[in-house]
Amino acid sequence: MAIEVRIPTILRTYTDGEKAVQGSGSSLEELFADLETRHPGIADRLLDGGELRRFVNVYLNDEDVRFLEGITTAVTDGDSVTILPAVAGGSR
Repeated sequence: MAIEVRIPTILRTYTDGEKAVQGSGSSLEELFADLETRHPGIADRLLDGGELRRFVNVYLNDEDVRFLEGITTAVTDGDSVTILPAVAGGSR
């Protein structure tokens, strides 16, 4: 079994249009490194200086990883990771 990673529309150019991809690793950091081997360029869109980019939200089984252990949060087979770009703006 692997870890399912749900990809937002804006990053699907890195996954050949796939809405979800499979990956492996024992932490988010390892998972993203694994994804980078099969989907070159995706890690640069998620990470900056080894940390999550400011405007990228990552959820592990529906929990915001910023409130867990960030990029070092442990993951296991069967987990679901959702990547969401932060949305700014609103009505005036």
